[in-house]
Amino acid sequence: MALIVQKYGGSSVADAESIKRVARRIIETQKKGNDVAVVVSAMGDTTDELIDQALSIDSNPSAREMDMLMTAGERISMSLLAMAIQAQGVKAHSFTGSQAGFMTDAQYGAAHIRAVKPERVRQAINNGEIAIVAGFQGMNPEGDATTLGRGGSDTSAVALAVALGADVCEIYTDVDGVFTADPRIVPTAQRIDSISYDAILEMAASGSKVLALRCVEYARRFNMPLHVRSSFSKRKGTIVLSDHAQLTSIPNRD
Repeated sequence: MALIVQKYGGSSVADAESIKRVARRIIETQKKGNDVAVVVSAMGDTTDELIDQALSIDSNPSAREMDMLMTAGERISMSLLAMAIQAQGVKAHSFTGSQAGFMTDAQYGAAHIRAVKPERVRQAINNGEIAIVAGFQGMNPEGDATTLGRGGSDTSAVALAVALGADVCEIYTDVDGVFTADPRIVPTAQRIDSISYDAILEMAASGSKVLALRCVEYARRFNMPLHVRSSFSKRKGTIVLSDHAQLTSIPNRD
């Protein structure tokens, strides 16, 4: 049995049917004998729509109120995903970033994670539930909501995986892993089976949008294996780990 943290981005949970498909995939992972925690982003373009609404009201809104608003998108998707799992007869429990124990500094809009204390998440998993956590958000020392900035949900997933002592952190996107170029632009781009943290950091620094810098840096610091996959296919994706790590350490679920 492995403990797996999965992260699903906005394109993977863009609408109700997508959420149901993701729910089936999560349940399939659990039924293979794994414990599962999931970090989810806001649905589709929800975050951009919230920003547009805020700016239509105040061209210079306060940073605190913007973060309060921005956390709404992930709260919607986490709740709907938990409902979709429960509708299929499997126990699930959703948590906001603060409920999941994400403690950050006080920098609104681009907060840094200071600690993750996932006691409630761990308890849910121990009770046989699938834990669904809102990504991209946490709570500052004053108890206010904060957001983590670009790539925040990826970073949330890695931080949760580290705090739980997970075997792997799976990052689900709309492409089948890490490629030599953007396959949506370059049809001849080749998927990379495995890649080191340092190499993926160089790609991110050069403008690759597969994984955010902070996410990979966090994974490298704690040697957390990443598995970049598509939520729209069953292909193997790309493993991201240290040069000295063994691929055999990654749980086989295919």
